[in-house]
Amino acid sequence: MLEDAPLSLDGSGGGESLLIAGPPMTGKYALMLRLLVEAGERGVLITTGDPAEQVRADYADIAKVAPESVGVVDCVSKQRGGDLIEDDLVRYASSPKNITDIGMKFTDLYEAFRETDESVAVGINSLSELLMYLDPQDVYQFVRVLTRQTQNEGWTTIAVINSTMHDEQTLHTMYEPFDTVINTREENGARELRVRNRTQAATAWTTF
Repeated sequence: MLEDAPLSLDGSGGGESLLIAGPPMTGKYALMLRLLVEAGERGVLITTGDPAEQVRADYADIAKVAPESVGVVDCVSKQRGGDLIEDDLVRYASSPKNITDIGMKFTDLYEAFRETDESVAVGINSLSELLMYLDPQDVYQFVRVLTRQTQNEGWTTIAVINSTMHDEQTLHTMYEPFDTVINTREENGARELRVRNRTQAATAWTTF
């Protein structure tokens, strides 16, 4: 259970940044959503694979909130020609290739959510989609700027990366901006995680 895992996010405004890294089908996205709900009363998600409507529904199902209260930067619907929601808390980037546009759309929502008195958590799913189109250094700079913004507000940021899609150098470049890295795996039919940061060695693998 997640309650037994060696990490805790209490929404106290610490401005933590976490990267969840693991192979496919090891629960990275679901873990990100659960941690976002634990870390903040409001959620903002950058989605590079699923449309805003789906991401909102996924988050709202766990958080038990209205989907329309969730902020989303949708990086796929315009490129796919999908239906666009007319909503103050949804922004559409032109594609996952346009990281400048993604950053601008996130800043729009950042400014809107700064007005709330509630704690906020930001999710990025996933860095791997961005790395399919962009140089690792460009993605690194994007993450650095975003985490500085969120840290200034005391918001938690949680991103996801598929560890099997990238070489070790790229993975370590992506690890660097984050305070904590959470590795996931499947072992004997059970999903497990371990936690490591700059000051401590990796924890033991724990079922979640």
